[in-house]
Amino acid sequence: MPKSKVPKKRLFREFSMQDKKYIKRNYLKNLKKVRHIVNKEYDVSFAMIEFMLWAYDLQFFTIKYAAESLSMNKNNTQNRFIYPLVKKEYLYKHFDKLTPSQTYEDHLFRDETKYNYRVRYALTQKARLLVQRVYRELDS
Repeated sequence: MPKSKVPKKRLFREFSMQDKKYIKRNYLKNLKKVRHIVNKEYDVSFAMIEFMLWAYDLQFFTIKYAAESLSMNKNNTQNRFIYPLVKKEYLYKHFDKLTPSQTYEDHLFRDETKYNYRVRYALTQKARLLVQRVYRELDS
């Protein structure tokens, strides 16, 4: 076992902080406090917050992409995250089913047409502000 480099005068303390040069950032130390704040003040579960944290840097996404990226089943992703967040106005349909172009070239060269187009979802401003609040709370 390695010899401790902690001074003997700290022997009976409850804790001793690690030197700042070894630990740069420790944001997740406040995670329990942030979970409590979010559960108390907002009408979303922390799993939904984690989903919004995942989607924060995306302009838009499909259910298929979200499910593959999160290693989840497509039906679970849409039923547990997408649809409840749309209903609570944290997500919106960025591009709906009737958005794709009707040009001849698009029908020739694209896999998705008007009839099999996957809807693109995006975070609303309300969701972005919530994610920013979570980051601020983690940082404090």
